[in-house]
Amino acid sequence: MSVMAKEPLEQMIEEPGSPATGMKMSYQEFLEWCDEDTWAEWVDGEVIMTSPASRRHQEIALFLGQVIGLYVEQLGSGRVLVPPFQMKLERSGREPDLLFVAREHLDRLKENYLDGPADLVIEIVSPDSVERDRGSKFVEYEAAGVREYWLIDPLRERAEFYQLDEEGFYRPVLPEVGGVYHSQAVPGFWLKVEWLWQEPLPRVLDVLRAMQLI
Repeated sequence: MSVMAKEPLEQMIEEPGSPATGMKMSYQEFLEWCDEDTWAEWVDGEVIMTSPASRRHQEIALFLGQVIGLYVEQLGSGRVLVPPFQMKLERSGREPDLLFVAREHLDRLKENYLDGPADLVIEIVSPDSVERDRGSKFVEYEAAGVREYWLIDPLRERAEFYQLDEEGFYRPVLPEVGGVYHSQAVPGFWLKVEWLWQEPLPRVLDVLRAMQLI
């Protein structure tokens, strides 16, 4: 199998009017080409370049990764992974801001990608990703069987939560009284949505105490 060199693709991306989506490669070639410093996803055999995340995006991603990660580690309920780590679906290789894999699905984990759907995917919306996150990714994750999908929009301070119903379609789930959202994919986990908009974000230890984990 021939592996496409990285340099020609980078040169093509940098040239005005030469979109990365013009380059075709297999998913294995993409994995071998893409390193930790490359912001890219793979869709229908094409490379899709993405933009680096903003400071606020990174802060919320780190906060959720630490809180959910420590929660599932304490309960032994699965694994939490963050970029750079791919989720390979039927026709795409996506890199969510956070994914949770339940203990019963850990066999899907490969060395550098998840072979199949995560149980929970979180995408933090940025101006250049809003159409992907609400459009193509929404459809892909639903069709693939990602049980729960969160869309976190720091700019609009809006959080949307979707869970698969019995027919395999996403249905929106609203937080309960007090703005508390209860996850279906991560049993027992809950989150106060207002925490996500605080500046600075709450201390992780304070959140874990509120959850009575420490």
